[in-house]
This record gives sequence, structure tokens and C-alpha cells, in this order.
Amino acid sequence: MDKKLVAIVGAGISGLLACKYCLSKGFNPVVFELESDIGGVWKKTIKTTRLQSPKLVFQFSDFPWPPSVTDDFPTQQQILDYIRSYATHFDLIRHIKFNSRVKGIRYDGPSSDNWREPFPPEGKWNVTVDDTQTATTQVYTVDFVILCLGRFKDVPNVPDFPAGKGPEVFRGQAIHSMDYAAMDNNTAEEFVKGKRVIVVGFGKTGLDIARECSSINGPNHPCTIVYRRDHWKVPDWSVWGIPLPLLYLNRFSQLMVHKPGEGFLLSLVATLLSPLGWGVSKLVETYIKKKIPIAKFDMVPKESFSKDARSSVICYIPDADEFFDAVEKGSIKLKKTPTFSFYDKGVMIEDDDTRIEADIVIFATGFKGVEKLGDIFESSTYRMLITGSPRVPLYRECIHPRIPQLAIIGFSESISNIHTSEMRCKWVVALLEGAFKLPSVNEMQKDIARWDEYMKQSTGEHHYRSSVCTLEIWYNDQLCKDMGMNPLRKNGLLANLFEPFLPTDYA
Repeated sequence: MDKKLVAIVGAGISGLLACKYCLSKGFNPVVFELESDIGGVWKKTIKTTRLQSPKLVFQFSDFPWPPSVTDDFPTQQQILDYIRSYATHFDLIRHIKFNSRVKGIRYDGPSSDNWREPFPPEGKWNVTVDDTQTATTQVYTVDFVILCLGRFKDVPNVPDFPAGKGPEVFRGQAIHSMDYAAMDNNTAEEFVKGKRVIVVGFGKTGLDIARECSSINGPNHPCTIVYRRDHWKVPDWSVWGIPLPLLYLNRFSQLMVHKPGEGFLLSLVATLLSPLGWGVSKLVETYIKKKIPIAKFDMVPKESFSKDARSSVICYIPDADEFFDAVEKGSIKLKKTPTFSFYDKGVMIEDDDTRIEADIVIFATGFKGVEKLGDIFESSTYRMLITGSPRVPLYRECIHPRIPQLAIIGFSESISNIHTSEMRCKWVVALLEGAFKLPSVNEMQKDIARWDEYMKQSTGEHHYRSSVCTLEIWYNDQLCKDMGMNPLRKNGLLANLFEPFLPTDYA
């Protein structure tokens, strides 16, 4: 087959994987990266950031962690070194154009309005790229585009406030966590030193920032976390001596839950086993409540552990005792509220009129990933196909049935994003080489609707995250079947049923 020219946007983990698998099948990839180095979201993080999942599940299938990394939850620098080693080992760097901003992509080809079959062979993508060092612009014409933009960087999400109640009335500084993470470690420390800091948001980033502030300032200048609701915080990845992957990452555990596209038999099994699934969730919740004092500090979530896991909103707390010790001593204060506003000296909690004085407010409120993804399309039609619904509607979480010769990798979530991205890159490249054919546009849209309905029912307001967290094996089964791979990756029935499925099983 022709040596297709493939444009890959982004040199984070997904972009590197896409490049590696394109090369493995003889395609000609060119990677456009805005920054001067690889790594994506891992290139610059908060000083104390560690991996959220154990390295056993967060690894490339054919490139193990080096023996020198002994911690189960590596540091940001160790993760970045691992990513760079992968890129070097597979000779990917020479295919990357750094300091390259993709201004837009435009498709020249037949309209998709009346397609019955997807991805017609006619048509090319024109990729407009600015070189940020030379201030020059070049248009690349390519056969296929893989967008690996990531949803956790670049376009900050800051809540909207009524006029006169937003950051504009605050006499201190209000920034996003992205700006804080962009500072070098010494600058970040000086920025918060001796300051009263409010962190808005209690996810992983908010937790890390609050811990840094408390370690620098102590109780004399406490850091206050303002957040809407609690989600389950995990002190370690073993429950009563049972590793969490044994409870949630084996095929038997996924028989306990309903799945999109399941037949009558699997639906019946899921219904019959659902009480056992409820019991597993309660087992984990009981352990967490005994292990860390979330009840004492009114941090017990309203949702079950299993629902938070399905929604990809659980959060690992390294050295949990140190965090709760900081809360006990007053270095970190917690304030839960559905709404708040600014006043000149800080933040006002509207449901009880509490005023919290501050010098700095840091929004750890995530990113507008969908907006960033949509903006890369010059066509308003394609932009609306991406942004027109709360959840980006992708078949196999990779392609839109009506956007030709294009894939999106790394935009939905799982317990191991690196592994999920690798499986999707394998699938996309297999599609490119003709190893399988896509269903009709209508059939793909029906499948997307089934997954959309599942995510709405299982994760509620978080369905926009497109999480496959507790259905990862079922999801990978679909990809394997498409590619002609055996989805049963273990030797023997019992192993396939009860052992955790890890990235190395799919090498």
C-alpha cells in the first residue's frame, strides 16, 4: 500500500505512541509539537506531582520501567525520563517538529453529508503550522491526521461569575493551576511564601498545590481548599491486603456491571452479580474510612466508590497521613460549598456568608479540552460535530464517523491512560493499513449512542469525560476483535477470568 503521510498533532504520550505505531507499519509520520520538548502534560507539573496509578498499570506494553525506579508511584521527573527513554529507544525524536503551532486543519475532499460508508479514499488534509522560532508559516498536505492534543492542558477552565462577583473585584492575584505549574520550583515557592492561598478545586492538582502551600507556610498562613463535593481519596492501592487491580481490573469484576452492546446472557450475568459488585464497593469504602479520617473532616463522598471509579474521579493521596496531619494542625483548611464569589479581600462563601481573606487564589478547576479540540478545525461543520454535544462522539473513542481520514487519541479517560492510548494507536494504524474495515456510518452512530447512554447512566454528570475506567477489558476486547487479535490475553480460563489484565498482556 502507499506510504501514507500522517500528521500527528502533539508529542505527549499519545503522540509518541501514534508515531511509533505508524512507523512500525511503514507509514510516514510527522509530529507537530508546540513546545521545545516531548512529554505533553508531564513536561511541567507541580513539584510534588506523582503518578496516580501504580507503574504496573501505567507503562508501555513493550518498554518496561527501568529497575532504578523502585517506587510504585513515580515522580514527575521519573515519568518524564521514562517517556524520553521510550522516544529515544524507538527513534521517534527525528520525526518531531518542535516549536510548531498547528493553527488549523482543513479537509479538501467530498462532503460527508450523504456518506453511507465512512472514510472515502478521496481527499487530503491541509495542516497550517506556525514555526514559533522563525515566525514562518507552512502548509502541509497529508493523507491522515491524528490529533493527540490532550484534554488536561493549554485552555484553562475558570468558572463564570456574575458581574461584580468575579476575580476582577479581588485585590490579590487570581491565577489558574496551569500558570502555577509553569513556574520553576523556586519561583513557585516564592510566589506563595508568606501568602494566604485559596485553592479552588479538590482533585489531584488542587490537592498537590494545597500540600505544597501548607509545607511552605504552615498554620501561620493556612491554605484553604474551596470545593463543591467530595470524591473518594485512595491512600494506597491495596484494600485489606487485596490489590485493587484484583477487584477492578480482571474479567470477572467486569462481569458484575452492565456494558454497552452486551447481549442477553451478559446482561443477565451482570444483573445476578450486581450485589457482589455493590459488596466490593462497600469493602473498599469501609477500608478507606478506617485507613484515613475522611469521616472526621466531613469528606465522605455521597456517591459509591464504584461510581467514582467509573467516572475517573477517584484520587490517590500519597503520604495520606501527612495530608490529614496538615488539616489537623490547620495548615490546610477545607471549605465545601456549591457556590462562592469574590470580594475585594478574598472569597465569600454564599450559603453561610463566610468570608475567607486571601492574597492568592489558584483555580485548580481543569481545562476546556473540548473547546481546544474543536478550535483546530477550520470547518465550522467539523467543529460543531466535535463540540455540539457534552461528550465528544467518537466510534471506539477514536474517530468521528463524519470526519474523514482523522483520529483523536487520548481524549477519554481510564485507569491507565498510557495503555488506553496505546491500544487506540494500534487500532488506528491497523485501520490505516487495511487490516479491517469500519462499519457503515449509521452503524457507528448507533454504537456511539449505546456508549453515550451507558456513560450517562453509569457516571451521571461526569459522562462527558468518556471514562472507560471499569470497562477497560470489555473496551479492549472490542478493539482486539476489530484488529483480529485474540482478546483472551492470558493462558487458561482461570487466568483470563481472575488475573488482572495489564499493559504487558497486550504486547
